[in-house]
Amino acid sequence: MKTRINIEKAEPAGYRAILGLEKYIESTPLTRIHKDLIKIRSSQINGCAFCIDMHTKDARKAGETEQRIYALNAWRDTPFFSEEEQAILALTEEVTLISNHVKDETYEQAAKVLDETYLAQVILAIITINAWNRIGISTKLIPA
Repeated sequence: MKTRINIEKAEPAGYRAILGLEKYIESTPLTRIHKDLIKIRSSQINGCAFCIDMHTKDARKAGETEQRIYALNAWRDTPFFSEEEQAILALTEEVTLISNHVKDETYEQAAKVLDETYLAQVILAIITINAWNRIGISTKLIPA
């Protein structure tokens, strides 16, 4: 497998714009755990090997357990995730699979357990990792 175009080199201003959104997300009060769960789950759904590799390593370094990382694609069938994390994961899945739309029930559950600002930040984090996944997949970024 060979990486295709290098977006950062070919279109640096566009790349910096997406990087700016990433830097904004990193500056928010979103917890490291929530950011990692969003990044890993979206990357699993999208099939971005580069991002799965990067974000599972980052999550482990930040203290996330192997058990939760391994069970993330079956989170509904485990007792490992809090109510807040479950709401974030459900929203992550539906925003990532946006052609199916975000169900009112999913949004309402997230709004019930997250305040409005945090919910907005979660949605922006989901959108951001989906942009990175699309770059990784379309350019065939290869995990190190």
